[in-house]
Amino acid sequence: MAIVVSLEEERSRKAGSFDTLVSLVTADLEKVNRTIVDRMHSPVELIPQLAGHIIAAGGKRLRPVLTLAASKLCGHKGERHVKLAACVEFIHTATLLHDDVVDESELRRGQASANALFGNKPSVLVGDFLFSRSFELMVEDGSLAVLAILSRASSVIAEGEVLQLITANDTATGEDAYLEVIRAKTAALFAAACRIGAVVADRPKVEEEALESYGLNLGIAFQLVDDVLDYSAKQAVLGKAVGDDFREGKITLPLILAFRRGDDEERTFWRRCVEDLEQQDGDLDRAIKLMDKHGSLAATVARARHYGEIARDALGIFPDSPVKQALNDVIDFCVERAY
Repeated sequence: MAIVVSLEEERSRKAGSFDTLVSLVTADLEKVNRTIVDRMHSPVELIPQLAGHIIAAGGKRLRPVLTLAASKLCGHKGERHVKLAACVEFIHTATLLHDDVVDESELRRGQASANALFGNKPSVLVGDFLFSRSFELMVEDGSLAVLAILSRASSVIAEGEVLQLITANDTATGEDAYLEVIRAKTAALFAAACRIGAVVADRPKVEEEALESYGLNLGIAFQLVDDVLDYSAKQAVLGKAVGDDFREGKITLPLILAFRRGDDEERTFWRRCVEDLEQQDGDLDRAIKLMDKHGSLAATVARARHYGEIARDALGIFPDSPVKQALNDVIDFCVERAY
């Protein structure tokens, strides 16, 4: 007899799929959290105070969880993955601190951002401290392969930040240029976080590359959905203001597609709002309506699904297991956040 599952039930299952992955690595994740608390300690009081603020603000620890899960998928039996997962989270947290300064953000996960509370200079310097801590953890691991992967990811992330500055407020930016930004700024750390799981387990290069591909494409899908959420009422549920990207004139794929698909009058509107930052009451509502009119939000989600399927195929070389299934389900979790 066939079993009929409602769309809402299916979405609910996918939304909870990240918790399934976490449940498979809970013991290791607790060790990671203890390592994070221990390693962000400093006799300079402001450092743990500011670092603790952003780390305590929450977040799903998605990137370190991916490191732990990739290690488990590859059969790693040691403890190396714990410090390296903490290293990944330090890199991510450092980039968040720097991002909020560059973007002049006042909120982070529904709370006042570190730069809003402590100022820009301390936020930048504590971000540097966390980067340095991450490199200490890499050195302690002692693997040149791991050091190469994570240090390369750190430099690529910085390149992505600069690329984003170059394309900021430029409506001439195309989809390829934008994808280059998010591959560097977001997906590179996803890729590195997954690849090192195979490295610590001493798996063949083909498995390293498969996990890197999984992480890279998952990261692209994740960021594309973030782009959509900025124009969604669901953003408020996530603790962020709707339309932050629009107000900052940030070029993301929904905007790029709406601009390219619009007429001359609409493109004049986009240039005024995004390039000149001359925004008026009602402009955000109009921007969202134009995106709906031209299907740019739906198209962005469709592209996220495409990259999600590439990520899913990358896992195909691994034998079936609960952790493999959970990693596949995380793809759905990342995409279904759009709804």
